[in-house]
Amino acid sequence: MTTYTISTFDLPTLHRHAVGFDKLFNELGRTFANSKAENYPPHNIVRIDDNHYAIQLAVAGFSQDELDIEYKENVLTVKGEQKQKDEYEYLHRGISARNFTRHFTLADNVEVKGATVINGILAISLEHIVPEEQKAKKIAITFAK
Repeated sequence: MTTYTISTFDLPTLHRHAVGFDKLFNELGRTFANSKAENYPPHNIVRIDDNHYAIQLAVAGFSQDELDIEYKENVLTVKGEQKQKDEYEYLHRGISARNFTRHFTLADNVEVKGATVINGILAISLEHIVPEEQKAKKIAITFAK
């Protein structure tokens, strides 16, 4: 029997002992990969109302052809890859301009509606679509006489 402690927690090793949990382990792997002090670019997650959300990323310095957004299997991936070479010799470079890849896991009923860049902020619009079978229903009350 294998014993796991916090210092020896290894997802690939744990994966060998469980069958049929591929999606769960992939999700855990993505979660742990994103938790490794990855904070570039800075981002916000905003609730607009009960069914509308937005993910905002600071992408100042990236042009339209340097940004890519992909949505596949409930994972939204945003990539920024600067293609332009530096034209200057920087004496101080305080504005970060590095390539990035950010992953956001979305719930099953969330749809990506679009993306816009305004003032260096990439805003990705999301909508939570509640299926009819999950919506609250009014039940008629019949009074007997």
